[in-house]
Amino acid sequence: MKENYYAVIMAGGIGSRFWPMSTREFPKQFHDMLGSGQSLLQKTFSRLEKIIPSNHIQILTNERYLQLCLDQLPQITEHQVVLEPAMRNTAPCILLSALKIHKENPNGIMIVAPSDHWIEDEGAFKNDVEQCFEHCQNENHLMTLGIQPSFPNTGFGYIESDSEETAEIKKVLQFREKPDYKTAQEFLKAGNFLWNAGIFIWSVQSIIEAFKEYLPEMYALFAAGNAVLNTSEEKDFIASHYEKADNISIDYGIMEKADNVFVKKASFDWNDLGTWGALHEKLDKDAQENAIVGAIPHLNNSHGNMVFSDSKKLVVLDGIKDYIVVDNEKVLMVYPKSKEQDIKTLLAELSQKFGEKYI
Repeated sequence: MKENYYAVIMAGGIGSRFWPMSTREFPKQFHDMLGSGQSLLQKTFSRLEKIIPSNHIQILTNERYLQLCLDQLPQITEHQVVLEPAMRNTAPCILLSALKIHKENPNGIMIVAPSDHWIEDEGAFKNDVEQCFEHCQNENHLMTLGIQPSFPNTGFGYIESDSEETAEIKKVLQFREKPDYKTAQEFLKAGNFLWNAGIFIWSVQSIIEAFKEYLPEMYALFAAGNAVLNTSEEKDFIASHYEKADNISIDYGIMEKADNVFVKKASFDWNDLGTWGALHEKLDKDAQENAIVGAIPHLNNSHGNMVFSDSKKLVVLDGIKDYIVVDNEKVLMVYPKSKEQDIKTLLAELSQKFGEKYI
């Protein structure tokens, strides 16, 4: 059965809210953000490798990150790294991967997973994914794993299912955009809403058929190169065609339109590690709720801080509360956790003032 299992790891993002560690040249997925000895990409690959043969795992990323992928994942070949020559959101790259897998194995079942998620119970993750794979082996369904909300988060999209449905795998009624706080509270109270984690499972045949129906121009654009996919001529085809694709997400282009979308509530803990605050939440902390990665801390009267250093540097804090403290070769940032969503705006200011030197 596993000969039909495939994975696609999305690893092309910049992770700008994790600046200054995450930069255009070295984004967060290639960093050991958890202090575990593995980068986020390596942890994701290792998690999927327990389910899927390593030679069936593709890495979708920007062409500038090819060597980083090969350095961090010596068990893969360059053939497994699908390079995006232009930023076009998630739909085009997922279609390209699906077509490549379909050409190799028309019976393929694939999971699409971000490279930067935190999942603690990998056994539960394995069980959930295998259950979804088995379901998609037998049904023409597009599946997603939804996360049980733990608080009214306004930073995630939500998945609504039938409140009367008792089956473990439920038909999706609709995807809901990131809500305001009051609406998020209503979602939690209703009980039939899950966070959209961006983890998808489907047969390659099912997702290709969905592209034919809902994004036919994009399908035609990439299907024109089917003869050269998985050959030495593929790179030239992608270079000449990829940037012509619409800039659209798989959620908006396919999942919100298709009528065969189903969801399974995940049985594992999950965090998208989208911000320094999210990282602080998941790391072990000292008695004063400080989370430390990479640094040698000496902290007095300091509480609730996220301290990150890319070297074993002594970090001394006194009277600092609820701050992000990040030190690397080029930048020292001391920034309030309460303003972490403003880091993207900060980057625009710094880019205007200093150019790309620190970005």
